Amino acid sequence: MDIAALSMGLSQMKVTQQASISVMKMAMDAGQTQMNDMVQMVQENTKMMEQSVNPHLGKNLDISL
Repeated sequence: MDIAALSMGLSQMKVTQQASISVMKMAMDAGQTQMNDMVQMVQENTKMMEQSVNPHLGKNLDISL
């Protein structure tokens, strides 16, 4: 068995594993960003729907002292 070839093979496997982990982290970050954007969009749409159903709410403030 050739020690140098074995060492090179193990080194290549390590680099391949590190590349796979980096790609997986990038995909997870992209998924997290998309999820955050979707949650924000739903919250904005909810506010707009509330305003369209009750447009008179929140426009006037009566204060008596």
